[in-house]
Amino acid sequence: MTTDTFDEAFDRVWAIANGLNLPELVRSTTHGTPSLKVKTSFLGRLKDKDTFAIHCPLEEKPLLMENVPNIYFETDHYKGWPYILMHLDAVSDAELAHRIKLAWHAKAPAKIKKAFAAE
Repeated sequence: MTTDTFDEAFDRVWAIANGLNLPELVRSTTHGTPSLKVKTSFLGRLKDKDTFAIHCPLEEKPLLMENVPNIYFETDHYKGWPYILMHLDAVSDAELAHRIKLAWHAKAPAKIKKAFAAE
């Protein structure tokens, strides 16, 4: 898959993330695919053109996969890690925005979160 194809697939994720106006949220590259970071802290990345991996607390993963299996899943590679996979064609914009916000709040440095809360 070419970089252009990944970039096109990531356009929706970036448009939603960028619209959240979260401080220090940046479009980056991780393992050769487009990703989201808060400053330099990794939030999530495009795994392939149809799948986005995003930070998710380990205790939430089983609940999401059980309750919404058409959206959330994991592969062996992600077992035991605080990231969950999402089928981009199945996740709504609102749910994707919610997951991005949660990941940002989990990974943003305290100083940035404090400044954001004060706004």
